[in-house]
Amino acid sequence: MTPSLEARGLAISGRLQPTDLKLASGMTAVIGPNGAGKTSLLRALAGIELETGDVLIAGEDITHAPPSRRMRLLSFLPATRALVWPISTRDVIALGLPSPDVARVDQLLEQLELGALADRPVDHLSTGERSRVLLARALAARPRLLLLDEPLSNLDPYWVLRTLQILNSEARQCGCAVLASLHDLNQIGAFERVLLMDGGKVIADGNPAEVLDSPELARAFRIEKDGRSWKISEET
Repeated sequence: MTPSLEARGLAISGRLQPTDLKLASGMTAVIGPNGAGKTSLLRALAGIELETGDVLIAGEDITHAPPSRRMRLLSFLPATRALVWPISTRDVIALGLPSPDVARVDQLLEQLELGALADRPVDHLSTGERSRVLLARALAARPRLLLLDEPLSNLDPYWVLRTLQILNSEARQCGCAVLASLHDLNQIGAFERVLLMDGGKVIADGNPAEVLDSPELARAFRIEKDGRSWKISEET
C-alpha cells in the first residue's frame, strides 16, 4: 500500500539534516526543544523551504502538482496566527478549497463552532478564534496530509481536547496522515506515533510511551520523570 507520505533526503542548510520519512494514515506528533528543527521539517515537507530532497504524497511528487491538486494532497498550518486581512471567517475557510463548496464551509463552521463568527472580519477575532479559523481552512479540502505547526497553541483546555478529537476523526474518516508539532508532552498520548527531534534530525521514533521513557528525550529536553510530572535533570 502506498504510504500517505514518503520523503527522501530532505535538508535545509543549518536547520534540517538529511531526513527520510514515511507516514501512513493516522496521528503523528513531532516534539523537541526549541530550535530542534520541528518547523523546518514541516516547512520542507510542505515544499515551502525544500533545498534538497523529494516529497511524495500518495505517490505524487508535490513539486509537479498544480495548486488545485496540492490542496487535495496537503495543507500546512503555520505557527503564526496573524491574520491582517479584513475578510470574513467564512471567506478565509473557503480559501482552503480548490473550488467553491458552500456545504463544506458550513460543515466546518459548525464543527469548529464558528457559526456566530462566520461573517465577522478575522482581524477582529481573538488569537484562539483565529486558530480555529485557520484549522478549518487547513481541513477544508480534506487533504491526504495535514502539516500542523503547534495546532494546540493559544487554545483553552476545551479546544485543545476538541481539536485532538477533530484531528483523530479526520485521520480515521479520510485516511489522511496528520503530522503536528507540539510543546506540551502531556498531549502526545493522543497520537499513535511520536518523532523526537534535536539538532535538526529525528533522534527517536516510536509510540508515545517509548519516546517519553527514552534516554534521548531526557537528554534533548534536559528533564527527567518525577512521578507523574517532570523535573530538570540533575545532569543539566
